[in-house]
Amino acid sequence: MENKTVYLNGQYLPLDEAKVSVLDRGFLFGDGIYEVIPSYSGHLFHFQDHLQRLENSLAGIRLANPYNRDQWAAILEPLLDASIDQSVYLQITRGVGLKRDHAFPENVPATVFAMSSNLEPFAGLNQGIKAISMDDTRWKFCNIKAITLLANILHRQAAIGQSCAEALLVKDGYLIEGAASNVFAVIDGILQTPPKDHQILPGITRDVILVLAKKNNIPYSEDKISFNELQYASEIWVASSMREIVPVVELDSNPVSDGKPGSVWYAMNDIFQSYKKSLS
Repeated sequence: MENKTVYLNGQYLPLDEAKVSVLDRGFLFGDGIYEVIPSYSGHLFHFQDHLQRLENSLAGIRLANPYNRDQWAAILEPLLDASIDQSVYLQITRGVGLKRDHAFPENVPATVFAMSSNLEPFAGLNQGIKAISMDDTRWKFCNIKAITLLANILHRQAAIGQSCAEALLVKDGYLIEGAASNVFAVIDGILQTPPKDHQILPGITRDVILVLAKKNNIPYSEDKISFNELQYASEIWVASSMREIVPVVELDSNPVSDGKPGSVWYAMNDIFQSYKKSLS
């Protein structure tokens, strides 16, 4: 059964009893950051890497980290269930001001919220998904995992409106990432993904894929991928903590290669699943 207990500002309480003020800056301005951490058999996946990204996001919006790493571990541990796979959602906002004012309030504690949800295997994984390409209309600092996700939501909903599962975002003729994922492509036998900079979210699953590729002698590179090059890819994947590694078999109504998941994806997915089990 899904855990309906959540953490809010020092308390564990039922989800339907968790309340925040209407003056919370997360509610008024989207002034906060978040992190999503998979948990397999009660173990938080690459927890230290997720905390590093959390710290980077907090620094990016000039918000002090309310806890150290040991304290974060202690806060999240009661939300875990070793008998199931879960995703843990953690959100930190700048807290509750005395009024609605764009300027940062002084001496206000952050609002800290965390909850866990059952993590179900992605449906239809072996069949792959359809995707569309779209111009990237998001803000400049996509490397910050901010809760202000309206642009991502609109991109993703546009994809859903065309019976697709993801939107692949393009800027200045180059592939950036998905609306809610990082992107990989196999081009001329090389597994490629865009380099980390302010235009993409530095995905933990993305980094794990590259480490596993190196260990298993799968040729890879971190380099810009032009949208024109993408048309000749033999495989396209999207990757995220929630969906792991998903093959894209159709882009803009055209099949990717033969319209089926490719051999490199099958190999990497097996490697990734084995790696997960090795950490339990």
